[in-house]
Amino acid sequence: MKRNIGKIDRIIRIVIGVGIIVSGVYFESWWGAIGIVPIITAAIGHCPAYLPLGISTWKK
Repeated sequence: MKRNIGKIDRIIRIVIGVGIIVSGVYFESWWGAIGIVPIITAAIGHCPAYLPLGISTWKK
């Protein structure tokens, strides 16, 4: 997989993912598990949704 997520984009995804998980725990909802998705995409540096749109925030 080719990287297409830059440093700032990764930080934003991690913050959003943690926020979703925390809100899921706070409201006792399993929907907080969705927060794992942005954290995983930040960890691997690849977002499948960016491919069809031709977006890349990765600077070589």
